[in-house]
Amino acid sequence: VTSSLPISLQSCQCLAWKPHPIGLWPCPIESQHVVAGYSDGTVRVFSISRTEMELKMHPHAAALTAITYSTDGEMILSGGKDGIVAVSSPRTGMTIHIMADHKGSPITVLQCTRKQYHDFGVEGGELWLATSSDRRVSVWGSDWLQDKCELLDWLSFPAPAGPEGLDSLPPSLAAFCPGEHGVLVYVGFGMQKEALFYSLRKKQVLRKISLPAFATSLSLSPATPFMAIGFGDRLLRLQPCPAGDPQDYAGHDDTVHLCRFAPSGRRLLTASLSAVLVWELTGA
Repeated sequence: VTSSLPISLQSCQCLAWKPHPIGLWPCPIESQHVVAGYSDGTVRVFSISRTEMELKMHPHAAALTAITYSTDGEMILSGGKDGIVAVSSPRTGMTIHIMADHKGSPITVLQCTRKQYHDFGVEGGELWLATSSDRRVSVWGSDWLQDKCELLDWLSFPAPAGPEGLDSLPPSLAAFCPGEHGVLVYVGFGMQKEALFYSLRKKQVLRKISLPAFATSLSLSPATPFMAIGFGDRLLRLQPCPAGDPQDYAGHDDTVHLCRFAPSGRRLLTASLSAVLVWELTGA
């Protein structure tokens, strides 16, 4: 560790790196920023080079549970424990949109993509999705500069009554598929232990992949045809997409609660209670 960011009395619940400008790689350190969501409902932007907080906003009344940048880095999307999603500008510090569609259930995932929004008959520069712990996923087409945000699809996945003795249900997780235009993958507590691939064009589930247990984390590689899935029994699975034989790996001491591919798709970071592992995809 070469530097550390200022310490807050509030706990940091989620964070995201600001996307680097298109065509500029590696990104100069002076332009590198992270945004963090806190338990007091604040959103804070930090400069990596100066190791200091540059901006603090308070768009939420509840603790933050998910946060991300828009694909161009010009907006910050944040989700709270109460299900409220806010869209804020890091340039002005103003919150420009508040969405209450998921109100009442914590936001578990926020993700943006530049995928072909024109194919779906909506205006905007990107698609984005929000997932909440009640197994609902909303998909939106947005043009932030024109102050436009339009609901494209609303998904709700069924599930049986929660099993007795289980303190918390597995998280509801969704992500756009980089290699399949207009397709997203969903995992969560449901009727079966499986990953569902849903087509935004056809408005239906295209296929299902059986899983050994309910997933606890999910990441899709942006550059290679793989997705990583973590489970509660210390198992990490590397699943080829759209289909293929999975590869299972041990190494964690507890639930694999985080999976994140590097932008190259050739490295994977995973985390459990007391271990962080970095994996090299030699065959990718």
